[in-house]
Formats: sequence, C-alpha cells, structure tokens
Amino acid sequence: DVDSVESITNIRKRLVSPGISLGALSPEAHETLSIAMNRIGAKSDSGEGGEDPARFRLRENGDNPSSAIKQVASGRFGVTAEYLNNCEELEIKVAQGAKPGEGGQLPGIKVNSLIAKLRHSTPGVTLISPPPHHDI
Repeated sequence: DVDSVESITNIRKRLVSPGISLGALSPEAHETLSIAMNRIGAKSDSGEGGEDPARFRLRENGDNPSSAIKQVASGRFGVTAEYLNNCEELEIKVAQGAKPGEGGQLPGIKVNSLIAKLRHSTPGVTLISPPPHHDI
C-alpha cells in the first residue's frame, strides 16, 4: 500500500555520507558534498582533519557548507571548541582500522598551507594519526 510508505523527507534524514577528510577530497568537493547533503536534509561527516571555520556560517544564498557530523580521530587534527560547537552529531573514531604501522599517515607532500592551518601543523610535515586514542 503506497499510503503506508515512509516519506522521502523522513528517509533522507537517515542518509549519511562517509567520513572523508578535507585533503582526501579537495576543499571544493568536501564543501560541495556538505552543501548537497544539507540541502536534501541528510548529513555529511567531516572526516578527520577539521573544517575551515568560515564553513560554520550560512552562505548568502542560504546554503549550509558545514558538515553536520564532526569526526574526532586519534590525531585530534582540527579539533577545537568552535569545531565541536558547530555539529549536530559527534563521531569519535575509536581506531584506525587495518592501517599498518603508526596508523593513519598523511605524507608531508600533501600537507599544503590550508591542511596545515586546519590541522594546526606546518606545511610539508608528515602527519601521523596514531592507531588508538591514548587517553580513552
């Protein structure tokens, strides 16, 4: 019976994009994914690494470029009080999964000025997110 089918609006509320960090995606792709998910009433996940605080404000056209879900991973990259206060949900990534060695690694060649700023690091320096949270 078609009348007993859940509305598309209610279904969309349960859709969530995976946690993909800014850096794994270009800044433009990362922001566009957030805007698109917000437009349809779904949620995007920031992934590890933070977001530019400029994205915490609505655009002039009403678009919301902020990820609804903010991820806190073991490296705590980009995690600030402002970042945490601008989420609907908080995701604590408990472990790095099947990554070998030291956990998640971002080669220095990929740490440009934007990534370094958001992760409170230095451009060109390799970043390591340890396998566990050592304080949890």
